[in-house]
Amino acid sequence: MRIALIGQAPFGAAVFERLVDDGHEIVGVFTPPEREGGRPDPLAQAARDASITLVQPRRWQRRGVVDEDVVAQYEATNPELNVMAFVTQIIPSRVLDFPPMNTIQYHPSMLPKHRGRSAINHSILQGDTMTGVTIFWVDEGIDTGPILLQRACPIGPDTTLNDVYREYLFPLGVETMSEAVSLVEAGQAPRHVQNESDMTYEGPWEGDIARIDWSQDAQTVHNFIRGSDRAPGAWSEIGGQRVTLLGSTRSDHSGGAAGEVAAIDGSGMTIVCGDGESVRVSTLAVGRDRQPAQEWTSSNGVEIGAVFEPAPAD
Repeated sequence: MRIALIGQAPFGAAVFERLVDDGHEIVGVFTPPEREGGRPDPLAQAARDASITLVQPRRWQRRGVVDEDVVAQYEATNPELNVMAFVTQIIPSRVLDFPPMNTIQYHPSMLPKHRGRSAINHSILQGDTMTGVTIFWVDEGIDTGPILLQRACPIGPDTTLNDVYREYLFPLGVETMSEAVSLVEAGQAPRHVQNESDMTYEGPWEGDIARIDWSQDAQTVHNFIRGSDRAPGAWSEIGGQRVTLLGSTRSDHSGGAAGEVAAIDGSGMTIVCGDGESVRVSTLAVGRDRQPAQEWTSSNGVEIGAVFEPAPAD
């Protein structure tokens, strides 16, 4: 089948490779522009290596007006199906509806739960024990189109954002997309309308949003840290420094003030939360410099009894 692949990053490249291995013809690849002087985008590089048409528009449309040059380059590839794999740009409906078999997209949650671009974060932030991937037919809404295929996977009690994506949602997403494209090609792809009564949508979990509120209970703080690990990174301030906390587990220590450092050892730093229960973090980071918690506290003069700054009131 002739496929236009719209996406980016290692996930997009993995989908590219799998669809080629499945015998499909990738007629065009569409990614955002690469940063000048930066590393090549893996999907863009895969297209170059295979001598496949590569188009890298800054945007497909501006204020609702499509870029006719970009759309013309897309239409010239004459795909039968669009496959969207890690898309961050707004794609015009004219492009979505162009192929005779329309457009399908990967989403890292069990839709209609956790619509939005930070779905993995919010699954863990909310303490979900299961998540999964959805391949759906794209419409003009945000993750609202009919469901083609879903596959579930577990979230362990200490699983981080990074863990669940790399161990489950990335490989499962590639496999499920391969299966979905095969169903489309065979004319057997279903369109299950999403149940809006089960819908949740959460906004982006990005930037400085993930400041830790130590007054919350330990399980909430634990979910908050692991749901932000490694991006955007849950952070707090201690000793005048902003520190990102990584590798959270629950601790059996109890007692003390919220934000108080209760223990420091080879397993990490133990911090008391608002209910008197505690979390332990294995790694601390300032900027991109990550260190084991015990090493960081020793070199920065942070001792047992030190207290993380409380989050400001809203």
